Amino acid sequence: MTMPTFQEMFLPFLACIADGNIHTKNDVSDHLAVKFNLTPDELAEILPSGKQTKFMNRIAWTRTYFGKALLVESTGRGVFKITQRGLDLLASKPAKFDIKTLKQYPEFQTFHQASPNDSTQDVIANNEVVIVNDETPEERLESSYQSLRKDLAQSLLQQVLLATPAFFEQLVVDVLVSMGYGGSRVDAGKAIGQSGDEGIDGVIKEDRLGLDLIYLQAKRWTNPVGRPHVQNFVGSLVGKSASKGVMLTTSRFTDEAKQYVKHLPQKVVLIDGEELANLMLEFNVGVSPTTTYIVKKLDMDYFEES
Repeated sequence: MTMPTFQEMFLPFLACIADGNIHTKNDVSDHLAVKFNLTPDELAEILPSGKQTKFMNRIAWTRTYFGKALLVESTGRGVFKITQRGLDLLASKPAKFDIKTLKQYPEFQTFHQASPNDSTQDVIANNEVVIVNDETPEERLESSYQSLRKDLAQSLLQQVLLATPAFFEQLVVDVLVSMGYGGSRVDAGKAIGQSGDEGIDGVIKEDRLGLDLIYLQAKRWTNPVGRPHVQNFVGSLVGKSASKGVMLTTSRFTDEAKQYVKHLPQKVVLIDGEELANLMLEFNVGVSPTTTYIVKKLDMDYFEES
């Protein structure tokens, strides 16, 4: 069974705590994991931020929504139980319920007042309002961020393809130095683009002390890079008695090329256009920050009385 959507968790979550006892999010998560027959991989799926699993994020936001609708109440730090309102809702024997159901409660309406930029969508279908966004607020924020990042990565690659070969070589320098390779930018700049023989575009220090060297080849291409080109690069490494190499391209590597480097005695890393753009974003090469949003959460430790 696939991961349940945010709103598909509503009814089984509330039914899980219908006994009136005090529960924790872990109680509910264990119950729902079994009910939805989720695999370890599904339970371990992480949000793009890397801060929390998608499963636990949906449980946490369900708990928050239920609290705002007064279907559950907090009884202490990290523990809660169902309210009479929650029991009354279950007593109506709904086949399912969603955000539209929660909007019948004034307290939830106040919390869920949609702003002009709210990405939750209400659409009219058969004269009924249907909620079509099953993401939690945090997931919507993450989705928007990932969409912006993907668009920016594509724009970056387009700019790189328009640049001169010399600029591309310098861009490679900037990315590698930003990642901690090459010693200083000056050292790396001297090493890149100076060889140009035997399939090697440059040599860069692995660390500031130069304890090992990494041989580079960069291809500002639009066509895929196949296994023969990668083999030629590896042959150049063998000729230099080199053990490490990085091959970069603005396009992509074929599956045969990627499989080939997996079983080599040399350590060869292939960086395609998508990964190059992501590295530029991660290490702020060719981009600059505009607006920063800090997402905060309630600090329960502060409210814990001694």
